[in-house]
Amino acid sequence: MGGEMMPPQAAGKDDVVLSWEGVDVLAVRLPQLADSLDHILAAMERKRGRPLADLDRKEKQEVVRVLEARGAFSVRHGVETVAGALGVSRFTVYNYLNREKAT
Repeated sequence: MGGEMMPPQAAGKDDVVLSWEGVDVLAVRLPQLADSLDHILAAMERKRGRPLADLDRKEKQEVVRVLEARGAFSVRHGVETVAGALGVSRFTVYNYLNREKAT
């Protein structure tokens, strides 16, 4: 997900501090959710070996299904980000989502 590890004393208010037997040992700074979506999209492209925009309709629908399961559309501008990566309109992404919910 692109988290960053750091000493616990460097942790900010939004960082996660991990403790072992009552002693803080490590802090993790998680990326913003929008950054995580970009990481997920890049990983999906790497896995498929080509840009997501080059996928056929059925493969794009599968990508949207996986992203929905991962909560990608709860991120602000998630639909727009995914639509851009897939090379489709927001309307098309909403159609894919509605199609998935109907089945």
